Amino acid sequence: MLKRLGIALFWLAAWQALTLLVHNPVLLVGPWETLLALIQMLPTAEFRRGVGGSLLHILGGFLLGAALGFGLGLLSYARPFLRDLLSPVIGVMKAVPVVSFVVLVLIWAGSRGLSLYVTAAVVLPILYLNTLEGLRGTDPRLLELAEVYRMKYPARLRGIYLPQLRPQLLGALELAVGMAWKSGVAAEVIGQPVGSLGNSLYRAKIYLETDKVLAISAVTALLSWGLGRLALLPMKKRGGEKS
Repeated sequence: MLKRLGIALFWLAAWQALTLLVHNPVLLVGPWETLLALIQMLPTAEFRRGVGGSLLHILGGFLLGAALGFGLGLLSYARPFLRDLLSPVIGVMKAVPVVSFVVLVLIWAGSRGLSLYVTAAVVLPILYLNTLEGLRGTDPRLLELAEVYRMKYPARLRGIYLPQLRPQLLGALELAVGMAWKSGVAAEVIGQPVGSLGNSLYRAKIYLETDKVLAISAVTALLSWGLGRLALLPMKKRGGEKS
């Protein structure tokens, strides 16, 4: 705990020192000014709507993308034909820039729900590929035992596949949560849906309110961190009980 506090204080001091060096509030403000801007925004209905709107859509997109990625990963492992069929689609989803998804969604569906669809499109291939890779790395000796004892698929899933997948999924979920918030807020900045953090961030940029830009960015980082911990908590608890 003290070590983490010391590291945090070090970087806050470095931030403040850089602010003094730049000496231009348009380019950079310090942690104290950022905190004051956040305190001023917190009571406003506009800010709360932005946080609520982004949270709802990005969390929904994360859950949708994670469920589809995990489910399709399981099916592709069981059915190699499906894996081959999905391979080019997943490859395209990995390679296409986020901004391309944003533009397509704006053309097809408008800005309403933009961050939900974009987040789901970013999260899906992460969970799909990690699920598939984890399943393909299952210990073959365990699978041989399952064949000998004629274990049914649900029992294999609970007793063999999921424990083997756990380390892979932990890393995938942590990466996916971070990417969900990065891509979701970036989509909102481009598409400008009303009642979103991205919309607030863009307007703060227009008026050169650097303190608000940094405060909104800090809130986004905290939401990403908090939801990441919540997403990993059930798996970590289960792992602790087994150990």
